[in-house]
This record gives sequence, C-alpha cells and structure tokens, in this order.
Amino acid sequence: MSHSPNPVVVGVDGSEASLGAVRWAATEARRRNVPLKLVHALDEASLGYPQPMPVHVDLAGLARQRGHRILRAASDAARSAESDVDIQRSLRKEQVGAALLDESRSAAVLVLGTPPVRFLGRFLAGSVTIALAANARCPVAVVRPHVADDEPPAEGPVVVGIDASPTSDEAIAAAFDAASRRGAALVAVHAWDDSYLGALFEETRWTLDRPAIEERERELLAQRLAGWQEKYPDVAVERIVVRGSAADRLLDHAEGAQLIVVGSRGRGGFAGMVLGSTSQSLITFALCPLLIVRQA
Repeated sequence: MSHSPNPVVVGVDGSEASLGAVRWAATEARRRNVPLKLVHALDEASLGYPQPMPVHVDLAGLARQRGHRILRAASDAARSAESDVDIQRSLRKEQVGAALLDESRSAAVLVLGTPPVRFLGRFLAGSVTIALAANARCPVAVVRPHVADDEPPAEGPVVVGIDASPTSDEAIAAAFDAASRRGAALVAVHAWDDSYLGALFEETRWTLDRPAIEERERELLAQRLAGWQEKYPDVAVERIVVRGSAADRLLDHAEGAQLIVVGSRGRGGFAGMVLGSTSQSLITFALCPLLIVRQA
C-alpha cells in the first residue's frame, strides 16, 4: 500500500492574509511535490451557549456553511497560484490552535497567514501564531503581505541563522533544501556578541582579542556547514560572520530575502507559548516569510 506524502498544511479563516498564505503554501506544495491541505477551525464549543432568541438559530450549522465557503475560496486562491496542486480540505470542530497543532503531527510544514497589523514599527503577532511556532510538530512558516499588501517576495536568497546549538542542524538542512528547490543562493549568517564578556574584561582591565574571537567564530560556521555544500552542489553559499545580536543581523539581510530560516527550541505545553527571542523578533519585524524549524 502506497504511503501518501505529508502535506503542506495552511490554516484559513477567510481573511486576505490567510489567502496570501494559501497562495504561498500552494507554491511550496508544488515545489515539494506534496498535497496542499486547507484547514478551517470552527470552534463549535463556543457556539453552544443558550439562545436568547424566541426562534432557534442553528449557529453551528451556519458556521459550518461559512467554513465550507471559506475553504472553497481558499481552494480558488490556491488554484490561482498553482493550477495543478493536489488540494485537500478539512473542516475541524476544535479551536484553531488545537486543530492546527494536531494537523502539524502529519504535516511537512504548517503555514500561518498573519495580517499586516503594526504598532510603532512592530508587527503584532497573535498568541496562536506564537504558540504554534513554539510547539508545532513540524516546521512552521509565518507569511504575511510584504509591503503595501504585495505578495511575499519570490526572488532573492534564502537566509539562515546559524549558531552552536543543536537546532542549527535542522535549520541548515531546511535552508539548503529550500534554496535548492527555489534555485536560490543561500546566505549563512552567524552572529557573535561579546558585549557581556567585554564588560567583564573592562572591570579587570583586560582587552578582548576580537580578531581571535572572530576567527574562532568563522571556524565554527565552517564546521556547521561542513558537508552541506557537497550534498547541495547547486546551491551557492555566502558565509557571513558578524558581531551583534542574531536577530538584528538576520533582519539586516531580510529585506532582500525570499525566506529566512531559523531553529527554535520551543518548549512547554501549548499554553506556555515559549518561543526563542530570535524567532519572536523575526516574527515581529521581518517582512519576508519566516520558516521556524524545531529540534526533532
């Protein structure tokens, strides 16, 4: 019996942001040669409260009808991006967070569309987005309109953040795969920050040997990338070792990128919503799609 490939799953709610995510997800599914699964969550439990009206209204039934309309519109959006993609549709009764968390167990990647709401230059990500990015059982792509409601960028390099943690291995693998599928270059960014050590050394009047530190960090990046360029000879790699915070340095390269890939050690239960600071900063500020890969 043949095994159906894990689909690209995208949550849809009828908003323009979610339709943009659907189009991006359809292209991602075509690149991976897997089905696209559209998921809409009803949260029927919230519709079961007593009705104050003299005539009974089947709110759950109306919600299901609306859900099917939303899924049909999402299918049309997917077809407009990729006419040949295999589309599956699912109407779930749970809350959206619980439904998508469950879907992530069998997904190749979970795609979340987020509205371009900004406050003082920051994007205000919803709690469900943060929680799923931290706890989904598959990589999570966060997609929103780029500038002036344009589609997310389809050109430019894939940028990956690399550090010494085990999660970098998964991020590197995902980034090389994404760059190869897109025919794009890969920019590998490793940021090092000596501000804490600098303060300690100033107290003892010692001087940090920053050239030596930078050389050590270059060696670390080379070690992390060892073997990957041989596995993906079609991917041109630019290595960048720079001083500063990882989030800031990755954001420096986000404007011209079509995708940023980072690893995250998301931990705790769904209610905990614990996500690394770099991932949260990129969700807040990056305008290109972001792929968050958890340690397996």
